[in-house]
Amino acid sequence: MFSLSKEKSINLFIAVLSPFAIAAVIWALWGITVERLDAGVITLAVLTIFCSVYLRIQLPRVSIHVTISDGLIILAMLLYGGEVALLIAVAETALASINIYRQGVPIKPRSIVVNTYFAAFAVFVAAKAVALVFGSTELIVQRGDFTSIIWLLAVMSLSLFAVNSVFVALYSSLKTERSFWKVWTENCFSAVIMYLTGAVVAGIIVKSLEALEQKNIFLVAAVIGFFGVIYLTFRRFVDDVKKSVEKARQAERERAEQAEQHVGELQHYVAELERSGEALHESHEKFRHAAYHDALTGLPNRNYFIDMLKGLLQQSRENLECNFAVLFLDLNGFKTINDSLGHSMGDRLIKNVAKRLSGMVREEDMVARFSGDKFGVILSDLLSKEEATTFADRLAKRLAEPYTLDGRQVFTSAKIGIAYGNSKYPEAEDILRDADIAMYYSKDNEENYVIFDQKMHIRAVTRLQLETDLRFAIEREEFELYYQPIIGLENSSLVGFEALVRWNHPQRGLVPPNEFIPISENTGLIIPMTIQILHSACSQLVKWQERSGNATPLSVAVNLSGKHFGHPNLVEQITTIIAETGIAPASLKLELTEGAVMENAETAILMLQQIKETGVQISIDDFGTGYSSLSYLHRFPIDLLKVDRSFVSAMEENTENGEIVRTVIALAKALNLKVVAEGIESVHQFHQLRILGCEYGQGYLFSKPLPVADIERLLEDKTRWQNILPAASAPPQGRDMLSPLRLAQ
Repeated sequence: MFSLSKEKSINLFIAVLSPFAIAAVIWALWGITVERLDAGVITLAVLTIFCSVYLRIQLPRVSIHVTISDGLIILAMLLYGGEVALLIAVAETALASINIYRQGVPIKPRSIVVNTYFAAFAVFVAAKAVALVFGSTELIVQRGDFTSIIWLLAVMSLSLFAVNSVFVALYSSLKTERSFWKVWTENCFSAVIMYLTGAVVAGIIVKSLEALEQKNIFLVAAVIGFFGVIYLTFRRFVDDVKKSVEKARQAERERAEQAEQHVGELQHYVAELERSGEALHESHEKFRHAAYHDALTGLPNRNYFIDMLKGLLQQSRENLECNFAVLFLDLNGFKTINDSLGHSMGDRLIKNVAKRLSGMVREEDMVARFSGDKFGVILSDLLSKEEATTFADRLAKRLAEPYTLDGRQVFTSAKIGIAYGNSKYPEAEDILRDADIAMYYSKDNEENYVIFDQKMHIRAVTRLQLETDLRFAIEREEFELYYQPIIGLENSSLVGFEALVRWNHPQRGLVPPNEFIPISENTGLIIPMTIQILHSACSQLVKWQERSGNATPLSVAVNLSGKHFGHPNLVEQITTIIAETGIAPASLKLELTEGAVMENAETAILMLQQIKETGVQISIDDFGTGYSSLSYLHRFPIDLLKVDRSFVSAMEENTENGEIVRTVIALAKALNLKVVAEGIESVHQFHQLRILGCEYGQGYLFSKPLPVADIERLLEDKTRWQNILPAASAPPQGRDMLSPLRLAQ
C-alpha cells in the first residue's frame, strides 16, 4: 500500500509540473521568429548537444558530472535570448538522457520526460528572473559593463541551479522516500559548482567577443574549442586516476587471493604433518604457537596473556615487591570503519594498532590481542603506580594519531582500564575482569583511562543482581503505580493522571525508576514491564471513572519506551489491553519522548498512525529537550505536547526559557494540539500558563505522585484546587506580589 502511495505522489508531481513546462516551451516557440534562427544559433545548439552527450565526465569519488553545456546554454541566453536558450536546453537534456540510456544506464522514459520538464522550466524562470532584475540582456552585453555582466551571469547561473536542484531533489525524495533536505544537501548542492563554472565560461566568451567588437558565432566555436581541449585534457587525467584506482583495487584483490592460496597451502601442509609421524615435534610447536598467538597480528592471545598473569600473581604471593599492572584497551569507532571501508581495511587498522602498541612496551612487558578491537597490556616491574598512568596517557595519545591506509587517513582512539596486580587476586581472570570494568567506566566518563577501584566491582555486581531481581519482579508483579493528577488550568478541575512506576523491592523497598528503567531498556525487560503497567493503569482508571461520575471521563497517561515503541507487536498489545480492561481508548494517553519518534521519523509515522487507529491518544513528552524537525512534527498524528519542567520552572526568573514555553504553546495551537505543562510549583507559573492558553498542567502545586489509596481520598474532594483559581485570576501587581506557593512534599 505504501508503494502505491509513493507512485501516486510521483504522478501527481509530474501532473502538476507538466502544464508549466509545456507552457514554457510554447512561450519559447511563440517568441522565436525565422530570422533569429541563423547559422550562429544552429552552431551553438549543435555544440551544446555535442558537449552534453560526448564531453561529460564524472569526477572521481563524487557524484558530480562536469560539462560545459550549461555554460553554452547561459551563453545562448546572453546572445540570443531566453526563448532560444530554452529550446536548446530542452533538446540537449532530452538527447543527453537518451544517450545515457543507450550506454546501458537504467533510466525510465518518464525520467527522461521529467528531466526535460526541469530544463524547460529552469531556463524559463532564469530568463524571467533576468528580465525582472536587469531588463534586456542584449543592452547589458552591448554596454559591456563588467560589473553588470558579472551580476547578470550570477543571476542566470544561480536561477538555473536553484530551480533544477529543487525539482531534482523533490523528485528524488519522492522516489526514494527520503527527506527533501537530505537529498538536496547530499546530491544536489554540489552542482552549484557546475553552474558557476558554466557562467564563467559564458562570461569569458562574451568578453572575448566584446574585445573583438563582433558577434561571430564561429569565433565562439573557436573559443569553445580551446576550452574543449582543456576539458578533454582534464577528462584524460580523470580517466588515468580511475585506472590507477582500479589497478590498486586489483592489486588488493590479488593479494587477498594470494592470502587465500597461502591459507589453503598451510591447511594442506598441516594435513601432511598429521599424516607424517616423522614431523610430530615440529607440528606440535606450530600448533602451540597457533593456540597462544593471534593469527592476524602475531601477538600473544588471551590464553598466553592469562598464563603470564598467573605467573606474575604467583610471584606477587612469594615476593611482595612484584609490582605490575594490567591495561585493557578497546578501540573507538572500529565497527564504523569495518562497516564503511570493509573488513580488510579494518584488519589493516588492527595490524597498525598492534604495531604501535608493540613499539611502546619494553621487552619484559607484553601486548596481546584478545578479539576484535580489544587488546591487553601487562606492565611488569613497576617502580610506582604513576608509571602505569603515565604510560596509559602516552598510549592513548599515540593511538589517536592518524593511520594511513591505502592513501586514506583513518582515525581511531582507545579507552583504557587499569588494574594493579597484587596477591589478593585469587585468579588471573579476576584482574583482567577488573581492568575490563575500568575500561567501560572510561568510556562512560569520556576519559582516556580509568583506574579500577573496588566500588566499580561492587556496582557491576549490584547491577547484575538488580537485573536478576528485575526479571523476578516482572514474574511476581512487584511494580506499583503512583499517580500524579493532571489539572485543567482553565477551571482547576481534575482531568486525569500520569501513571509513574515504582518498584517495590522485597529487600530494598521502593526503588526509583532511574535505577531500573535503563537496565530494563538495555535487557529488553521494558516490554513485559510496560504491558503490566498499562494493564494495571487501565484497570485502575476504569474503577475511578465509575466512581467519579464526571461528565468528562478521567484519562491516564503512561510513558512508552522508545525500545517498546519499535516492537512489531505493540499495536496488538495495546488492543488486547483495551479489550481486557474495558477502558475507553480515548481515555488512554501514551507518552513518547522526542528521541523515540525522531530516531526513524518515517517508520515512527506509520507506527503512530496504527496506534491512532485504536483510538488511543498520543503525547510527545518533555517537548523542547530533544530534537524535533518541524517538517516531521506536523506529520505526526499526535494529540498533545508536554512542556518539560525545566522550561516551566525557569518562568520564575523571566529567562529565555519563558519564551520557549510561549513558543511551544503557540506552535501547538498552530498544529491544533493540546498542551500539558509539567512541574508547576507556584501560583505565578499557573497564572502565566493560563494567560498563554495552556490547557493542562501537573506539578507539586497541585499534588505530588500518590499511591492508589491517597488518590481515592483525593477523588472525594471535588473542590480541592478551586482555591488556587481566584488567586491566579487576579491581576498581578508585579513579580514581588507573587510569592511561590509550594505544597509540602
